[in-house]
Amino acid sequence: MRIQKYTESDKELWNSFIQNSKNGIFMFNRNYMEYHKDRFTDNSLLFYDDDKLVAVMPASINDGVLSSHGGLTYGGFITNNDMKQHHMNDCFSVLKEYAISNGIKEIIYKHIPHIYHKQPAEEDLYSLFYTGAQILKVEASTTINLHQPLKMPKGRKAQVGRARREGVEIKESNDFESFIKLENQVLQEHHDTKAVHSAEELKLLQERFPNNIKLFGAYYQNELIAGSVIFIYDNAVHTQYMAANYTAREIGALDLTIATVIETNKDSKDWLDFGISTEDGGHYLNEGLISQKEGFGGRTNIYQTYKIVIF
Repeated sequence: MRIQKYTESDKELWNSFIQNSKNGIFMFNRNYMEYHKDRFTDNSLLFYDDDKLVAVMPASINDGVLSSHGGLTYGGFITNNDMKQHHMNDCFSVLKEYAISNGIKEIIYKHIPHIYHKQPAEEDLYSLFYTGAQILKVEASTTINLHQPLKMPKGRKAQVGRARREGVEIKESNDFESFIKLENQVLQEHHDTKAVHSAEELKLLQERFPNNIKLFGAYYQNELIAGSVIFIYDNAVHTQYMAANYTAREIGALDLTIATVIETNKDSKDWLDFGISTEDGGHYLNEGLISQKEGFGGRTNIYQTYKIVIF
């Protein structure tokens, strides 16, 4: 087993491998990863068994720490259907050798949740245990089984019904400017922060991946009052952003938005993932936020991050 550092000449090979992998997602396509390449020092890796590419790892490096990848929510080893457990153990062995040779003091590894796998792909979890990796974060996300959804409580159903009676219209939109303005207002008010993506970045990414990134907007009296940007994968849909102003919260506009997203995707996808409701590496649970998501019929699915100390 040997490692080769990614270069621009590997782009076509990389993207083809991601497309045909058992746990790759469109965010690992180089056309997505490189939209913010100015913010991270890329150190992505390709793993070869003799001359056969068997795995890739999206990664960045900063101050002697190799992360999989600093600009992505998750992204450990991406593998194809030929990957078996002993090969994964070998991948971790040569990864540690690569780290030692390049003065890397630790590796931060973000496992891809199983709901995004097309085939079982948790060889890395066993190898992490086998190599003595430490759990760094356990973050609670909330996920709906779209084929067997749990019933919404009466209060949530009432809000969906109220939004319909009030004449709220849910439609796909490309008005990312209005949505990000709304999102940032909500984030500033409640969390003193702002969206990771700008409107311009979302428009760029949506143009590159029109089948994977969509905005569902809730319109009331011709004004965008709520909405959700969703990322669409082979098996799952992820609400990358959700936002609602005061009026929307009063009349259930976001409730109707999410109900529409569920209805739109229930026949073609397995899961709807709302993302995490934890902070401080999972040590703080935002009970109000997770309760809102659970009110749509979601239950906990965890995101796991590991640390491998080299020296």
